[in-house]
Amino acid sequence: MPARPASQPQDVILDSINEGVFTVDLDWRITAFNQAAARITGVSREDAVGRPCCEVFRASICENACALRQTLSTGKPVVNATAHIVSHTGQRIPIRISTALLQAPDGSIIGGVEMFQDLSQLEQLQKELEARYTFEDIVGRSPAMMSLFQILPQVAESDSTVLIEGASGTGKELFARAIHNLSRRRKKRFVAINCAALPDTLLESELFGHKAGAFTDARRDKPGRFALADGGTVFLDEIGDISPAMQARLLRVLQERCIEPLGSVESLKVNVRVVAATNKELTELVRSGAFREDLYYRVRVVHLKLPSLRQRREDIPLLIDRLVSRFNGVQGKDIPGVSSGVLARLMEHDYPGNVRELENIIEQAFVLCRGGLIELHHLPPELRPTTGRSSRDDEGPTTLESMERMLIAEALRRHEGNRKQAAADLGIDPSTLYRKLKALGIEAPATDGRSRRR
Repeated sequence: MPARPASQPQDVILDSINEGVFTVDLDWRITAFNQAAARITGVSREDAVGRPCCEVFRASICENACALRQTLSTGKPVVNATAHIVSHTGQRIPIRISTALLQAPDGSIIGGVEMFQDLSQLEQLQKELEARYTFEDIVGRSPAMMSLFQILPQVAESDSTVLIEGASGTGKELFARAIHNLSRRRKKRFVAINCAALPDTLLESELFGHKAGAFTDARRDKPGRFALADGGTVFLDEIGDISPAMQARLLRVLQERCIEPLGSVESLKVNVRVVAATNKELTELVRSGAFREDLYYRVRVVHLKLPSLRQRREDIPLLIDRLVSRFNGVQGKDIPGVSSGVLARLMEHDYPGNVRELENIIEQAFVLCRGGLIELHHLPPELRPTTGRSSRDDEGPTTLESMERMLIAEALRRHEGNRKQAAADLGIDPSTLYRKLKALGIEAPATDGRSRRR
């Protein structure tokens, strides 16, 4: 198909589109190239028209996963695939692609058309947002997480023992590592052990070490985790599961900072900081007699309580972005994110498994998603719609309304009905919040800011 001069009406129409658009003939030579395509690639229309598209774009998918080639071979359009191109200056530019067949008036196939959008600005905004709300490897912008971020440096500066309480999957070890990495001990080891995973005899050996001959198969001396972490930090995960006998031994270590390996008659001085964690309510265990009160107060010098994911739903989009970025790197994919329908569904879920459950959901979606946005049909079966709604309805306004309604309700709950504080938390004016309460049919709490001040 011969190249059209730029002055033809079709080119004027294409030049009015903000997205890059180009067409190719059946020999893969560019036949039309709009101004947005020239701006994004840095290649002029005159230089592009007539050349093979792979020479102009040098895209990551050109050789093995060309979207246009897929459309021309299957007859089906490609929607929202992602890739990156290399501009004429060597700059890597992330793009989102959609393709379709190009047909003559008689219906014959004469080539293909591709539209592409520059995602550089969006990618930069995502990086800035993540940097703003990331602390070490912990992501969050909710008030609960921001208050934890504020005190973590102060906690890290001290050598006090720390107790981290939170449900399974809330990231207790991430916080423990952050405390270590921010402390004076960061050049020494961070040594973690799951206290619930081992019986008493093995746990004692793992924590304090043993001498050769201390028990059957103990052929040589072995240092324990406390000795390995000398000068650094020991992380005792699930400390609420240790037996009364082990509690007594651990209490002595915390009091005297000395360990006695199994089979030894001499104590060994150790300089370690202890960070303990549990998914149980230690106060309840103390009350029932299952956990020693004196040990409880030894480990609970500094206390951090981690919120569950359903208590910080506003962090879910940030966590999704972080997980998408991580799995793109691990699996060698270029998935830009999730659809609005998926985001709304993930915002609604209660996450009994917390952040770990969200991580598993995104990882499964990556396995099923071949390219483009993650859609509802990529989610686990229990999260897919049950009303017969098509996964192609992802972008509907109802799901976005549902997400907005949920965020407003959560903000009001956090601030016990105080509209002014909830509006500030959401980053909107109080008058806007009042309008949204009415428009979205949200029932206002019985209390409000005025009644609380009386």
